[in-house]
Amino acid sequence: MVSDPHQHRNDADGAANVGLEDLVDLGAFPIQDPACGGYAAAVDAARAGLRAEGCAVLGGFVRPEAVARLNGEICERRHAIHYSTQVMNPYFHTALNPDYPADHPVNTFIERSSGFIPGDAWERGCATDVLFRAPEAARFIADCLEIEALHCYDDPLAGLTANICDPGQQFTWHFDTNDFAVTVLVQPADDGGMFEYVPQIRSATDEGFDAIAAVLAGGREQVRTLELRPGDLQIFRGRHSLHRVTRVGARSRPRHAAIFAYTLEPGVIGRVERTRQLFGRVLPEHEKAERQRVRSDPLLD
Repeated sequence: MVSDPHQHRNDADGAANVGLEDLVDLGAFPIQDPACGGYAAAVDAARAGLRAEGCAVLGGFVRPEAVARLNGEICERRHAIHYSTQVMNPYFHTALNPDYPADHPVNTFIERSSGFIPGDAWERGCATDVLFRAPEAARFIADCLEIEALHCYDDPLAGLTANICDPGQQFTWHFDTNDFAVTVLVQPADDGGMFEYVPQIRSATDEGFDAIAAVLAGGREQVRTLELRPGDLQIFRGRHSLHRVTRVGARSRPRHAAIFAYTLEPGVIGRVERTRQLFGRVLPEHEKAERQRVRSDPLLD
């Protein structure tokens, strides 16, 4: 059965005033019709990138006029941004670990300076929220990742967010705690703000410390740089691939990226330490989830 791309216009509370066809280039990415050839072609292209390097870029996924709308929503919420500057290692740790040498990646600390708009700043029915919660989008991304289904991340702060890198800021080399991330570049920087990554530099059983140390020391042999454009959807496996956003130029406009977080199971809540680092606060839901958490792998983080 084909989904109606207009279905998001008629929410019970009347909040939504935008439909999927207003947001996504459904000609190039017919995510509302998984039975058509265009859907299969888009999925196949994304799978090829994810299989080869853990990264897929769907150029122009969001329509140009929708990009402007998303950027307007980010600008309207700048008052809600939580900015933080930390000196951290790739695992989001900020303290020296005496179990490792001084020049080890665990004890290599680099500035992270950026801001996040938290999930509770977005009202239901705004364009960014509609795109995040569209079941067609979640199904399409799940197909690209070759998994059965995805659920919107239930974390009240980290489910739907936007990352802001203002002039002079950077999001340094790090790993994600989740297996994959979905982002839309909304506003690129005029100078800097490039997404760089090293594919599959570690695995669930091998931290890859030597290779990571080489990158942190300035090695570029395995580093990939993406030339992302406004409206590009990126699906990225960041659990095992080291990645960063380079420093935005001092006279540049800010870099804006919408972040759509999905999980394999419903009801997932983020970790207390990472939540506090990114948003400056935690909620009772985070404290409760932390007491019940079971780790999925033995990696440092």
